[in-house]
Amino acid sequence: MIDETAAEIEAMRTHSSSEVAIKAAEALHTLTTRDRSTVSEFKRDLEHNIGVLRRANPSHATLETALREIEDAVLDSDHTSVTGAVDALAETIDTVTERIQTAKQDAALNAVSLFSDGDTILTHDFSTTVMAAIREAAEQNISLQIYVTEARPRNLGRKTARELGKIDSVDATLIVDSAAGSYVDECDYVLTGMTCVVDDQLYNRVGTFPIAAAAAQVDTPYYVTGASTKVIESGFVFENDYRDASEVLREPAEGFSIENPSYDATPIELVNRIVTEKKIISP
Repeated sequence: MIDETAAEIEAMRTHSSSEVAIKAAEALHTLTTRDRSTVSEFKRDLEHNIGVLRRANPSHATLETALREIEDAVLDSDHTSVTGAVDALAETIDTVTERIQTAKQDAALNAVSLFSDGDTILTHDFSTTVMAAIREAAEQNISLQIYVTEARPRNLGRKTARELGKIDSVDATLIVDSAAGSYVDECDYVLTGMTCVVDDQLYNRVGTFPIAAAAAQVDTPYYVTGASTKVIESGFVFENDYRDASEVLREPAEGFSIENPSYDATPIELVNRIVTEKKIISP
């Protein structure tokens, strides 16, 4: 199960970084059922599998934070029995997954405070936190008009548009990425999720930077939302992921090359608000 989860994370079949972290933590539950004769043997097994999951996607700050928490609770603690170490792993996994789920939902609730009835918004890619905030706004009878970028080459914005299309109080419009600059001036603000914030840079799905730059040019505020664990002060180096060229062009590239980065870096000064479960930050 751990190898399968790592392969799924590496292939980015799970879009939400929060869900990636939860799946990785829950995959480690399989280690609690394996027979280990010594604490050292159990810890070696756990350390190896944490490494497998970490290498699957080094760019996910939430994944890294969750794995570090498990390491601190189990690998860096003096357990005198295998049972004690196994119990610590199971308890920490439950704590980590509950915290991630709660943080995402609470961040979404805080993001609702940004909305006013009749607002026009532009969003990019697919963010479970943004979707949760919009659904909560709908519960509060807040009507929104939302432009959704396609988010090529994986076209995750199409998923966002389809989900928004099911909400009665939302008027959703799907646009191609290159049209964002033509619509951002019509918007009250831009709202996206975030992969992480590290060293005064917002890392998010590729295409975020040009949208943020266009928004700044026309004085449209740019807001991001996500769990506070995605705001990293130190000890984490973001590594971009470069996807297969076939996502961009199915036929062979003859006489030219293709680059397909998953994320881009947006200077934090282009961000007006960072909304987490703990607070709303003005960078």
